[in-house]
Amino acid sequence: MRQILLLILLFLVGQWFFKSLRNSQHSRPGADPRQGGSGAWRPGSGAAGGPFGTNGPGASAGSAAGKGALPEPMVRCAECGVHAPRSESVSVGVQSFCCAEHARAYDARKTGQDRPAR
Repeated sequence: MRQILLLILLFLVGQWFFKSLRNSQHSRPGADPRQGGSGAWRPGSGAAGGPFGTNGPGASAGSAAGKGALPEPMVRCAECGVHAPRSESVSVGVQSFCCAEHARAYDARKTGQDRPAR
């Protein structure tokens, strides 16, 4: 029973410690997030990538989302069905493809169907 109470106490002290640490990072001088101060805390900032490490929330998409950029639209490949970003896709007419090889294969199959049978 004493061990359980000790574990609960350690957990509560740890939570208090991390909460006070996080609050102290927010209250640094010049850390007004509305003004974009250099001391503002952001997820993924710092040498270790913030409190979540380098794989934490916002580590990969934080730079694009933080600047207010809209996500790039995805298009579906007419050949294989894979979704690719519009900037990386190949468009032929109204069809979109994930690569030039699939565009050629689709075109070859399509033109082969258009030919009259002998």
